[in-house]
Amino acid sequence: SVLTYIGVSLLIGDGVITPSISILSSVEGINLIVERPFSCFFLTIIASIITIILFKIQKKGSDRVSKAFGPIMMIWFLVLGTSGIVALFYNPIVLKALNPYYGVSFLFKKGFSGIFILSSVILCTTGVEAIYADMGHLGRRPILKALGFVFVVLVLQYMGQSAFLLMTMDSSNVLFKMILHQAAPLYIPFLILSLMSTVIASQAMISGVFSVVYQGISTKILPIFKVMYTSEKFKSQIYVGAANKFLMFFVLIIIFIFQSSDELCAVYGVGVTGTITITAFIMMTIFYIRHDYVKASCSTILLCIDILFVIANAYKIPKGGYWSLLIGSIPFILILIYSNGQKVLHRSLMKITEDEFLEKFKSAYESNVKIPGTALFCIRTLKFIHPYIIRTMFVNDIIYTDNILLIINKTNEPYGITVNFNTITEGLKVFQIKAGYMEHVNIGELLSSENINEKVIFYGIEDIYTRNKIWKLFSLIKRLTPTFVEFYNLPKNKLHGVTNKAEI
Repeated sequence: SVLTYIGVSLLIGDGVITPSISILSSVEGINLIVERPFSCFFLTIIASIITIILFKIQKKGSDRVSKAFGPIMMIWFLVLGTSGIVALFYNPIVLKALNPYYGVSFLFKKGFSGIFILSSVILCTTGVEAIYADMGHLGRRPILKALGFVFVVLVLQYMGQSAFLLMTMDSSNVLFKMILHQAAPLYIPFLILSLMSTVIASQAMISGVFSVVYQGISTKILPIFKVMYTSEKFKSQIYVGAANKFLMFFVLIIIFIFQSSDELCAVYGVGVTGTITITAFIMMTIFYIRHDYVKASCSTILLCIDILFVIANAYKIPKGGYWSLLIGSIPFILILIYSNGQKVLHRSLMKITEDEFLEKFKSAYESNVKIPGTALFCIRTLKFIHPYIIRTMFVNDIIYTDNILLIINKTNEPYGITVNFNTITEGLKVFQIKAGYMEHVNIGELLSSENINEKVIFYGIEDIYTRNKIWKLFSLIKRLTPTFVEFYNLPKNKLHGVTNKAEI
């Protein structure tokens, strides 16, 4: 699990570096069409304005403009592919690079020093880490369909850039100089297209981080942040305000610190190589456990290649690559404190077993005066009943005619919702929802489907007392973040929180 936490944290950290490079590199293309190049500071201001606008519009959702994303990106990739094919005529010899023999022999001839060339090659994978998040976001099929086309286009473009480099021997702003050389009259439209594609690519990375944060909340490794649903049509389009502010703050810091895409390229790769290496290791482990040795062997080969990339990019850490690790350490520490704090808190609560609870409930239901109507009680599991329910029913003598225990469990699958509504004993029922970790559950609709019209919804609030500094931080996190019921957007006029003191 710790490896998974590291992978998630590195992805979030890299979610800062990737948009920074993309936006800066596109803005720098302006300098090729002006007589006096703008200063780095001026370009940084422009990049910062674009960044602020990009993050500010996240709250409004991308539903209205997302229809244009596909056509724009299709045009972008067609232009890249065409440009690459044209550039190949400059030096067709670069086609030999399709033969992996030359790459492998180069590494063997250069020895250990040749491995560090991979630290530049990793730039070709910019944004690949978002695929993991987007696959959980969109599913496997659309990613694979798009990837085949994009892969061919990128190979053509990178080989075209290689041919252009051999001709000019100028490695700065290669793409923009190549387009200016091939089609000068169309350069400004291309520059505008590149800015639009950069914003869309950054949007994909931001949405990927939102998706990962939501999965972290669903699987209870991250605190509950407020989630907004920005589209009535697509449930997967969400906005996580805390994650958005975090990304915007650090993207602006990175842009102002480095002020140049070349400087950023020199430090890029630490986070992404860590993410793909951890992913390859987890894949390999899962396939070996399942005895799928063909896939396990392929994953092992990928892992070995990824480890080489990690080694190649390690020297970037003291040169600025530590920013990926520094930014990633923030969500990592948060995950460790929150997940372990939840376990300690759960152990400290004075819970009773299901059998003990049923015995007490039957006795209280028979002897106490019952309040007409239906009450919902939010709990995590039936195995151990939360003390707030004990206090509400058996200390405060609040028992309704119909009492329903509401349980929401997340499954290992991304999608799918099943509902079980069972009677345990007279006056007591269980309403259990099992939902995929990417499902956005509308509890109100599910309750209505079973003709449940609750008067009140009870939930527990932990008042944590501790002398431990780490658990004090955990207590602060709990106070500052929304509760379970706020996350699922339950009707506020029906909510009733019951406070329980807990010492950890």
